Amino acid sequence: MSGPKRNFWSGQIDDVVEACQDGWRVLKHQGPGEITFWFIALAIGITAGAAAVGLREAISFLQATIYNVDDVRRLHSFAAAIPWYWVLITPIVGGLVVGFILTRFTPDGRVRSVADVIEGAAMHDGRVETKAGLASAAASLITLSTGGSTGREGPVVHLAGVISTFVSKRINADGITGRDLLGCAVAAAVSASFNAPIAGAIFALEVVLRHFAVHAFAPIVIASVAGTVVSRLNFGNVTEYALPPESALAFYIELPAFLMLGLVSGLVAVILMRSIFLADDYGTHLQKKFRIPAMLRPAIAGAMLGAIAIFYPHIIGVGYETTSAALTGELMLREAVIFTVLKVAAVAITMAGRMGGGVFSPALMVGALTGLAFGLVATATFPDVSGTESLYALAGMGAVAAAVLGAPISTTLIVFELTGDWQTGLAVMVAVSLSTALASRLVDRSFFLTQLEKRNIHLAAGPQAYLLAMFRVANVVRKPDHPRAATEDMIWEAIEEGAYIDPNATLEDALPMFDRTGRRFLAVARVGDKGEAPEILGALFHVDALKAYNRALAATAAEEHS
Repeated sequence: MSGPKRNFWSGQIDDVVEACQDGWRVLKHQGPGEITFWFIALAIGITAGAAAVGLREAISFLQATIYNVDDVRRLHSFAAAIPWYWVLITPIVGGLVVGFILTRFTPDGRVRSVADVIEGAAMHDGRVETKAGLASAAASLITLSTGGSTGREGPVVHLAGVISTFVSKRINADGITGRDLLGCAVAAAVSASFNAPIAGAIFALEVVLRHFAVHAFAPIVIASVAGTVVSRLNFGNVTEYALPPESALAFYIELPAFLMLGLVSGLVAVILMRSIFLADDYGTHLQKKFRIPAMLRPAIAGAMLGAIAIFYPHIIGVGYETTSAALTGELMLREAVIFTVLKVAAVAITMAGRMGGGVFSPALMVGALTGLAFGLVATATFPDVSGTESLYALAGMGAVAAAVLGAPISTTLIVFELTGDWQTGLAVMVAVSLSTALASRLVDRSFFLTQLEKRNIHLAAGPQAYLLAMFRVANVVRKPDHPRAATEDMIWEAIEEGAYIDPNATLEDALPMFDRTGRRFLAVARVGDKGEAPEILGALFHVDALKAYNRALAATAAEEHS
């Protein structure tokens, strides 16, 4: 009897293995079905959430070890009590380690962050750089653990992108599926990092995918909830910041003050963003002028940060303790103004030094301090009709962060979920709307899109601006064997008139040439050194370029409205 039974179970196991292999082949070559995709989204959500929690725990462990603190939420109080030379040396050593990591494992020594994830979603079918992304996560871990003045959301978002990229490559995901998987990973990472499931899902749609397609909503929500569950299993269901219970708002009388706060916050956000870009440009100029090795650039920034932290340890890390003090109204006006200026300077130094980390947590701290300073003035000027200073701090926190991220919806939700205070929504929304409207006109929509614009990646204007850069001339050219190719004489005539283009150029380069020359085609040729005859590859016809562009626009519109 044992023989037939063994054969029966052996056959059943073989059938299961064969079914799994068939399923994998279908998944890899045809993509996942809707239900299957939801399970993949769940798995990605759990993994990305675990990665976010792991990075946060690793930062806390290293901070506690390096600065000898019992509670990393009170880091600057502990740092104020340790020897000054330790505060100075720690970020220098951290900068040396960061410099080694980035110069060794990235091609340009630059930390990957949210801007690169946005670029991956728009232009690379939802894929991001894997090796450089892992190196950036490690660099950000060291930066935030050794005195860097940035936030953890940037590396967390890109690390989530690395996870989704791994899955996309394994299942051979197309562009739409790859972008949806990226959105799932980002939503889970943000949710786990801030214990904010609603904001995590909206952030992925608003900032990364930059559309609210219905087909992407369900899997992104599933992943976001999964990331939040992972976070709450580790940290519990607690808010990141606690507000005093007596926050009240005399809506109709006090609302103009929050309108003014929104404008002030927008200007502060622009100053923060432009300070970072100015410091980065100046740092690059000095590096070239004095021929400073790229590996030493983070260490020099670390020395500057350490010098500031000796007197003002409030700049170290994400600034949780200072932000909490601002939200609870424990700081004086002079302290709020000084800490705002120092935090802006410290963030600019950290990011210009090519260290790691993100800009969201610093924006929260700067916003809370800005709101508190404004609130102290407003409540002192009109004490009979004003609410509490902490309410202004809350509104300022959301307003500055929203302007920096260019994400008014998700930032408003993050502020609510970070504090657990849903009763003051009108004040926050008013301040956020005006700050975002003002800042978006003084930069390219947001910090991330301005970063990309400085790299000549034009995402701020929408797909009509960046899609042309995705098509290489070599992929649209009519080669000599094409039935309707241009003749060799016509191609040579175009070359002699200067109407030719390199095959590695993009349609972004080609279309202005069509407008300038008025020709119906451009010669496609590789031009060598002087005296060498050009290598003719064919002709790029104006109608072909427009057809390719039109198909891309139609596909983008179909995805955004699906």
